[in-house]
Amino acid sequence: MTPIASLRHTTRYSYSVPVDLGPHVVRLRPTPYCRTLILDYAISASPTDHFVNWLQDPNGNWMARYVFTQPTDTLLIEVQLSVDLTPVNPFDFFVREDAATWPFSYDADLRLELGAYTAGGSADAFAAAFASELGRGPTNTVEVLTSLNRRVHEAVGYEIREEPGVQEPEHTLARGTGSCRDSAWLLVQALRQLGFGARFVSGYLIQAPDIVAGPT
Repeated sequence: MTPIASLRHTTRYSYSVPVDLGPHVVRLRPTPYCRTLILDYAISASPTDHFVNWLQDPNGNWMARYVFTQPTDTLLIEVQLSVDLTPVNPFDFFVREDAATWPFSYDADLRLELGAYTAGGSADAFAAAFASELGRGPTNTVEVLTSLNRRVHEAVGYEIREEPGVQEPEHTLARGTGSCRDSAWLLVQALRQLGFGARFVSGYLIQAPDIVAGPT
């Protein structure tokens, strides 16, 4: 039986007096190239007296730009989403021959396209220690990625963290704990230090109510 999940995401702001709202850009629509099958999607905003335009950022992500025409004491944005959660094989991908062993170098065109995703890695000591564990010789790229993922799992214990924002990698490593987004950001920064193009992607954790939350 195909597992179907439905989600409702509500954002509400209340003001003590009516206010004029500036333009709002909402990034709450699944990316068009995600592997999860999107069965149904709808977004609504209140006050209903507004204009909305759909835009795409340089990565192809959808953005809804709302312009509200009247003062209001409440802003409500609601997304409803249904998805098919049939499991996918995470290793069902193709690795180009010139990137099959690490370390490798991107060609000039890819370096230009991936510039924003290869610069700024801040997990220097962690990445250096991991690289030394791999040795000096060429290593299978997929093995590097799975080993690094395992290393982050060993270094960072999982916690539910309700505070907004993402911890810096150094803080996550010093504490030895973090939420899934903290571990993901550490992984992104370590990958950049190792020469991979990597970017942070947000999403939802959906699980049955009788299952205790844990690492993902």
